[in-house]
Amino acid sequence: MEDAQITALYWARDETAIAESHAKYGRMLYGIAYHILSSHEDSEETVSSTYTRAWQTIPPQRPFSLAAYLGRIARNLSISRWR
Repeated sequence: MEDAQITALYWARDETAIAESHAKYGRMLYGIAYHILSSHEDSEETVSSTYTRAWQTIPPQRPFSLAAYLGRIARNLSISRWR
């Protein structure tokens, strides 16, 4: 599924947006989190929190690049958890 379609699902408040995001970017987000945290459990929780944060913020935001948007969220959450 294309990023524009996934973003449209977020805007429509369709929960399949999270499943599609996970299918397309789950490995990338886990890699970002694991690189910072070095913990499987914390990385999985961070990825889950990333989807929650995206769900809360995308209706007012319309990201140009969904990968970059989700990656930034995952990185920021990982750094916060690391601190």
